[in-house]
Amino acid sequence: MGLASALYNSVRGGVSFNPATDIPPLNGKVILVTGGNSGLGKSAIKYLVQKSPACIWLASRDASRAQAAIDEIVSQVPSASTVIKPLSLDLASFASIKSAARQVLAESDRLDILMLNAGIMATPADTTKEGYEIQFGTNHVGHALLTKLLLPLLLKTTTLQQQEQQKPDVRVVVVSSAAHRNAPACGIVFDTLRTPQTELWAWARYGQSKLANILFAKELARRYPHPQLTVVAVHPGVVNSNLAGPLSEQYRAARLAIGVAGRIFFSSTDVGAKNQLWAATALEGVQSGEYYHPVGVTGWASDLAVDDGLARKLWDWTEKELDGESILKFWILEEVG
Repeated sequence: MGLASALYNSVRGGVSFNPATDIPPLNGKVILVTGGNSGLGKSAIKYLVQKSPACIWLASRDASRAQAAIDEIVSQVPSASTVIKPLSLDLASFASIKSAARQVLAESDRLDILMLNAGIMATPADTTKEGYEIQFGTNHVGHALLTKLLLPLLLKTTTLQQQEQQKPDVRVVVVSSAAHRNAPACGIVFDTLRTPQTELWAWARYGQSKLANILFAKELARRYPHPQLTVVAVHPGVVNSNLAGPLSEQYRAARLAIGVAGRIFFSSTDVGAKNQLWAATALEGVQSGEYYHPVGVTGWASDLAVDDGLARKLWDWTEKELDGESILKFWILEEVG
């Protein structure tokens, strides 16, 4: 664990959680992790696969990187070869999201854990294929569409668990960040979300997307209260992941600083994945609608992140943007094409 991460966790306290020993058996469960080919996602899968789930969907934009990640995990956990399935998913493309959701629905009859882990950070001004600011479109809109399309399967799984005489426990874990505090003063600049938002600094655009992650989790939990779903947002801590790659590529000084700081201060992705693994699997203590710092610590959300009105406004805006986006429509268009 890095120095900054150790100090961070010691100040905040929290839950003692060792993924190697504290994740309960996951027999029969189906799990989907976005951004599973690297960083926190890959570390999370490495731990989850050791607890005998039926299937883990490893979602990634790049098929070769997905396979490389699977090969690496299998080299450490040989039984993973029959459990992990690659899933092609580009969160900046509605067509890709629909294709991924269609595959999951066709091949899985349940989904017990949906870990919305993928994300991009401080990228140059750009837009997704549908025209949304690239960070907001990827980190929030893409994940929102994926969740919308998989929601019927998540809810069906709750019923299946009850039929199996199990306590209903279907979870959606959204990886956010303490950087949600870097969002603009109004929280989310709705009027320009379908532009590159060049008027905003890259970190403000990132903060806006991470704020949206928390608000989305909060409102999803309100609309589908336990036992339908348990939905939480988490901050992984100060982690030496590949998320800062685009920033370091843009600025030589940033690249050098991140390299030095990463070696000295940041925790590893195995340590950083603890909070999302706790949120996804802990048998007690996880409260739907909460935002957690590592591990299991509440009370660190900004005023904007606990604003019920802003959460509803984001939900309504998102629903309007995604209106009509269904897998059925995608299937019909694909068959016609």
